Amino acid sequence: MAGSPRIPRADRFGFGDLVLEATVDIASRPGRLLMTVLGTVLGIGALVATIGFAQTASGQIARQFDAAAATHLSVAPTEAQARSGQSVATATLPWDAPERLERLAGVESAVSLSPVTLRENTITAVPINDPSIAAVAPPALVAASGDVLGTLGGRVVTGRVFDDGHDERGDRVAILGARAAERLAVNRVDTQPSIFIGGVSYAVIGIFEGLDRRAELADAVVIPTGAARADFQLASPGDTVARIALGTGPQLREQAPLALAPDAVDTLEVSAPQARSDLARNVQGDVNIVFIILGVIVLLAGGLGIANVTTLSVLERTGEIGLRRALGSTGRQIAGQFVVESVVIGLLGGLVGAALGVFAVLGVSLVQQWVPVVDPLVALGGTVLGALIGLAAGGIPARRASRIEPIAALRANA
Repeated sequence: MAGSPRIPRADRFGFGDLVLEATVDIASRPGRLLMTVLGTVLGIGALVATIGFAQTASGQIARQFDAAAATHLSVAPTEAQARSGQSVATATLPWDAPERLERLAGVESAVSLSPVTLRENTITAVPINDPSIAAVAPPALVAASGDVLGTLGGRVVTGRVFDDGHDERGDRVAILGARAAERLAVNRVDTQPSIFIGGVSYAVIGIFEGLDRRAELADAVVIPTGAARADFQLASPGDTVARIALGTGPQLREQAPLALAPDAVDTLEVSAPQARSDLARNVQGDVNIVFIILGVIVLLAGGLGIANVTTLSVLERTGEIGLRRALGSTGRQIAGQFVVESVVIGLLGGLVGAALGVFAVLGVSLVQQWVPVVDPLVALGGTVLGALIGLAAGGIPARRASRIEPIAALRANA
């Protein structure tokens, strides 16, 4: 028995015909197209914009953290647990530790900070101890060498800071953190006020605030290391803090122990930033997650909009589907038409939404004077994602359309 005559390729209903049929039908309803595309535009635009805002905002956050965290290095002796349960240092830093660190490339300045324990636990602004006055906890006492505020990022409120000459001579001078000055009722230094540390008179020459690092010093009295060694028998430096150039943390982590204790590098603990602040990286990850979740929620709303409109289109065009099936269209061709329609709608929405998202990031960054961070792959991915959302949203309505029988469709519209 002879087979059916083969249909010429030119007369077949090909993919080009399918795309043409789908796009013509989309264009025939411009109002519905606009409303349908609008949902995808909002979803993709929100996703691209939120990712862009997350990257831009995290860049600003990282810059703030890096300005304080990624420009400081600290070195301290390692500690061990004593039998009494207290932590004790296993080594000591040399007195010239700041000078040794300053010889390393990348170190801009360094200072040693040492807590001082008083035999008489008193720091007062008056020489007389009145037992009728309730005792209050005195401010902390810290010995420092070098340019302590220049290294730690503080600023002088009034007066000045002691220098290397004060330190070498062991001068009895002190600078007060803003909160310590308030507790001691010292608010000016032009009258050369004095405070009494363990009964020893120290001249207050300055008050400081706004430390980027070691904020606890705002509630402390800071004296030169030379004076602490002479008056309070300071045995060894506590730790050394250095201000370093951005990006030099990894190399200085290796070089600092060799400069301070070349024969016992394991006895020193170095706290140095990575090439980028770990804290900034963690914050950026958290910000990205929050913004991406919000964008996905909006994008799901856009996908549901496409699915609803496509389903409604199937219901409205039941008679057309039945007629086409009666004329020979297969269920696959009917389903393909609705899938292509959904993909085209999603692609248009993704393209327009990605463009709007990028322009939103650029506009806000321009107004806020930020540095915009927009990954081109995010914009491209937003366009592709719009098409994928359209494909997924049109799958169920297309399957429903392909199962419509010609007789039932024509009877329903009779």
